[in-house]
Amino acid sequence: MFKKHLVDFSIIIFIFLIDRVSKLLIIGSPETYEQYGISITSFLNFNLIWNEGIAFGLFSFDNKFYYNLLTILICLITIIIIWLLLKSDGLERLSFLVIVGGSLGNIFDRIFYSAVPDFIDIHINNFHWFIFNVADIFITIGILCLISIEVVGKKKNKNENY
Repeated sequence: MFKKHLVDFSIIIFIFLIDRVSKLLIIGSPETYEQYGISITSFLNFNLIWNEGIAFGLFSFDNKFYYNLLTILICLITIIIIWLLLKSDGLERLSFLVIVGGSLGNIFDRIFYSAVPDFIDIHINNFHWFIFNVADIFITIGILCLISIEVVGKKKNKNENY
């Protein structure tokens, strides 16, 4: 039992640390504060912005009360995901672990910086996708895996009923 939770904890900490290191490198780089940041490729820039909302800057509030309320809501959702994690196994468990690792990275930033540093700017010519960070990548991967598990599970159940 302890070994199982040690592996889970290690995965969460590993994701959290990858996120922290990437953000610290970007925050410490003066080039990312310039208008277009650091050009990596013809479609990728590292351009630091401070996100006070949730994913893709949604629900950004100037009022600290709403910001704090949103942060509390995010913490509660993360606690629920941890509870679901403890009741799951296999790929579903791994998906929840990845989501929790990313979520804790962004919660850390919300608490210590009062904003989340986003910096990965993917673009094609003048069309820019929303700027995001490494934690967002892990959260998205975990959610996509959970959706895939659900879709495959429903197809499997549907085929078994025939």
